[in-house]
Amino acid sequence: MKQIRNFCIIAHIDHGKSTLADRLLGATQTVTAREEKAQLLDNMDLERERGITIKSHAIQMEYTYKGEEYILNLIDTPGHVDFSYEVSRSIAACEGALLIVDAAQSIQAQTISNLYLALENDLEIIPVLNKVDLPSANPEEVSDDIIDLLGCKLEDIIHASGKTGFGVENILAAIIEKIPPPKGNKEEPLQALIFDSHYNPFRGIEVIFRVVNGEIKKGQKIKFMATGNEYFADEIGTLKLNQVPKNIISTGDVGYLISGIKEAKEVKVGDTLTDAKTPTTNMITGFEDVKPMVFAGIYPVDTEDYEELRASMEKLQLNDASLVFLPESSAALGFGFRCGFLGMLHMEIIQERLEREFDMTVITTVPNVSYHAYTKKEPDTILVVNNPSDLPEPSKLDFTID
Repeated sequence: MKQIRNFCIIAHIDHGKSTLADRLLGATQTVTAREEKAQLLDNMDLERERGITIKSHAIQMEYTYKGEEYILNLIDTPGHVDFSYEVSRSIAACEGALLIVDAAQSIQAQTISNLYLALENDLEIIPVLNKVDLPSANPEEVSDDIIDLLGCKLEDIIHASGKTGFGVENILAAIIEKIPPPKGNKEEPLQALIFDSHYNPFRGIEVIFRVVNGEIKKGQKIKFMATGNEYFADEIGTLKLNQVPKNIISTGDVGYLISGIKEAKEVKVGDTLTDAKTPTTNMITGFEDVKPMVFAGIYPVDTEDYEELRASMEKLQLNDASLVFLPESSAALGFGFRCGFLGMLHMEIIQERLEREFDMTVITTVPNVSYHAYTKKEPDTILVVNNPSDLPEPSKLDFTID
């Protein structure tokens, strides 16, 4: 366990997280020269087309430092505010974070937002000044901004360039020296946090977890504490560029689990995995509930596809836990779902993923926000108004809050 380091990369959008992650994978020889390509961890077509990270991606690296072998579990996270829930889940599985700041653009809104998320979880922060090779870079001034923000020393800031690979060895050394190894007890009953999952049409639901206490073995009967369902661990392993099956995953490590689960609602991100025979009594505290900012209706073009759309959205929710949806009906569009998103880009991405990954042709209504209405007759009762037609009559209405 002393040789394991779990860390994520956080930054504002376009500050070079994914490029720097590519250089880390190259420096640790996790990928061969033939496998190397830009945005290596961004494996979704949408991510590569738009040049943004939508999903957080976990990958394991091995690195020899001062004659000792270390296992580094890296989670590359999105930078856009609409995908901040991905960042919060990644942070829950880590002990440290690389805070990437663009030497030309300095500290921006999402840098601070993600930093606060990391500090709330007591993560060790390693500041990295990226893109120092740019002609427009201003490392001295941006370093002062980082010192003001973090209260660190000038020598703690690592200068790097994701484009050229400069400073990558220093980053790897800082990860090993500064980020603490995971805590936990190998002898205790299994306790593992599910921080991600996705649907594989051939193998069922693949669960990504971090072992907090105990260990998980291949073939072991495991229990999902939130649902109480029990399954056999048909396959477990670690996440490199491809999945690598293992027989045991011990305390502090990150891995995947395949147990033949077909129903999307049986897996909840933030749930705790434990041993079915000797279960743990403590559930790991999961993540904060999602607070959607933008609401819109999503309806199938053909009303007969309603159940298929529901199944598609449940599978998509596995991969994007920030998607919230409830059934609703419209006089014009028939049966559909009222969906909550974290922003307009998030809504656009969900619509495109439904069409590309699940072949669903959908109609999306004009986005709006929900209102809380208070009436004069029942001042303590909150009416949630999602549609202008649901608003109480003006004579009965006291006031509304958006």
